[in-house]
Amino acid sequence: MTGGSSNSGSSASLPPMTPATTPARRRPNTTILMVPILGIIITFLFWYQTWFGRRLSDREMGEYLADTSVPHKTQHALAQMAERMAQRDQSVKQWYPRVLTLARNPEPEFRLTAAWVMGEDNSSAEFHQALRDSLQDPEPEVRWNAALALVRFGDSAGEAQLRTMLRPYTLQASKTGTLDFLMKKGEDVNTGSVIARLNAGSKGSPAKPEDIRSPLAGEIQDLLVPEGATVERGQPLAVLSPGAEQAWECLRGLYFVGGSQDLEEIESYVRSTPQLPERVRLQAAITLQAIRSRMTIK
Repeated sequence: MTGGSSNSGSSASLPPMTPATTPARRRPNTTILMVPILGIIITFLFWYQTWFGRRLSDREMGEYLADTSVPHKTQHALAQMAERMAQRDQSVKQWYPRVLTLARNPEPEFRLTAAWVMGEDNSSAEFHQALRDSLQDPEPEVRWNAALALVRFGDSAGEAQLRTMLRPYTLQASKTGTLDFLMKKGEDVNTGSVIARLNAGSKGSPAKPEDIRSPLAGEIQDLLVPEGATVERGQPLAVLSPGAEQAWECLRGLYFVGGSQDLEEIESYVRSTPQLPERVRLQAAITLQAIRSRMTIK
């Protein structure tokens, strides 16, 4: 009995499981967790800063329109200014002088967007004159935007430019050099697409290649020189056909300011082709009708 009692007491006095045999609870590594979180935050902030839908304060508007060192910020301000002008926000007039300055900026993208913005207020005599001046811009897309904007002023001064928007566009070499095509005949292009690269350097005097970009969205209709050819400045390189959106916008403009000299170009768009949407053909038809009605009245 005594032995049994002793064994029972011994069993009851066994020590509990020691910490050394218990799985340790690990604290999360906050450094590892912070890496993806910071990545998400940085990505969001970059998107937020570059998103044109973000509402800018008046202070930011003035700053971005005056300082062009960060181009996307200036473009953001111009885009928001056009939106506010469309809403008849009179407060934007304080920045009209800066838009006029951007219309003369060396950077084509600023001149292009400024032409679009100026078309939103057809009561401004200063904008009207600046758009007429832009019809002489060396960049075709700036001339085209100016011509479309002038339609809102009831001004037909850009009619010749509108007509060229319906025609194939010939890309030319900006300098002498060796040409490498990056795109092929029949490929679709966007505005700014790099179609070819021009190397004007030599073995003893290397130079940075120059990109030959498309001024319009459309299709490469033809390549006029062989791959690797040496071309001279001004030499035709490729022919681009205008895309549906450009043709449609142009036809809408000619509806108001087109004349008899535009009929042949417009008629080619009435004939439906698989590449063009039906709305382009319909717009061409009503534009023809509007022009012929004006000719009859005269």
